[in-house]
Amino acid sequence: MLKEDHLCVTLVPLFDVLDVEDQKRINDLVSHRTLSKGEVVIDPNEEAQLVIVARGDLKIYQLSANGHEQLMRIAEPGDYEGESALLGAHNENVYGEALEKTEVCILKHSDFHDLLESYPELALKLLSINADKMKQIEQQSQFLTMEKVEERLANYLLNLNKVADDENVVIPMKMKDLATFLGTTPETLSRKLKLLEQKKLIKKNHKQVRLLDIDALEDV
Repeated sequence: MLKEDHLCVTLVPLFDVLDVEDQKRINDLVSHRTLSKGEVVIDPNEEAQLVIVARGDLKIYQLSANGHEQLMRIAEPGDYEGESALLGAHNENVYGEALEKTEVCILKHSDFHDLLESYPELALKLLSINADKMKQIEQQSQFLTMEKVEERLANYLLNLNKVADDENVVIPMKMKDLATFLGTTPETLSRKLKLLEQKKLIKKNHKQVRLLDIDALEDV
């Protein structure tokens, strides 16, 4: 079990710059939960909530129109999902599923809303913080355009490997959709896949990919 005095909210940038008393007000509303492997904690049909990973891993994914999973990322200890939901954004199609026994902290939108009504000064403080954060995100997006595509591709394949727990993985979407997901073009994606094959890091057969050297992929 998690220690009750652990301030899970300090792991979230939206809260970690608040003073200790404000953090404690929020943390008093947080519930601690242990998930079994395969248990879903984030679902568009459920009440919006912030989920903070304390131990374990969460698979964050979307469902395509034909019902296939499209992996977005792996949330590890210290990561979180659903931050925008607390500020009113609706979860259209994002799911979070435990890959192993996972401990999380959960803050429900309704509880957070009640807190803001009780402490309006906290709402103003969070609005100011969120505005600064959006500026930082805009600046970071410029750096993202400079990241190498092979880095994003290697990271994506390693995440698939972590989900499948197998060196043989299946890319769950069309190549053009994967290219969009990775922020590149289908032509560039095809070249990068061939490059990884030439380096003998992977072996690709249509959507099936065998990871030949996981350590080297991590170095990428």
